[in-house]
Amino acid sequence: MPGIVVGVDGSGHSGRALEWAMKEAAVRNAPLTVVTVHEMIRGYFGGMVEFPDDQALAAQARQAVQAEVDKVLNDIGEPRPASVTVHVGFGSVVEELVNASKDADLLVVGSRGAGGFTRLVLGSVSSLVAQHATCPLVIIPPEDRG
Repeated sequence: MPGIVVGVDGSGHSGRALEWAMKEAAVRNAPLTVVTVHEMIRGYFGGMVEFPDDQALAAQARQAVQAEVDKVLNDIGEPRPASVTVHVGFGSVVEELVNASKDADLLVVGSRGAGGFTRLVLGSVSSLVAQHATCPLVIIPPEDRG
């Protein structure tokens, strides 16, 4: 996934990350890949366990993300990214984002506070991605910190 990759999960934090990534991709005339992940659980032997509803739930996730992408594209106006692709991964959010970072020029995720230390602690996904991403990473802070 060359260009800019952004992870989204439907939260306000990821919405801010999507908007920032879209504007950055437009400025750089770069392709943007929007990644959402249908989380699956690991089975006893370490493999992912697929349930009958997983494909339908992933399709719903794709539709929801595509609607969010279309809204942000409409809101930002011109210029626009060279292209925008929605990708739905299966499994672990961290693993999918780290794998996407292997070919990316830039990875963008939203931060999320945890517990009583919301001004000090990153969310678990953004923290783990920061430790393992193989490309430059931008973590978008919550709106109340801007």
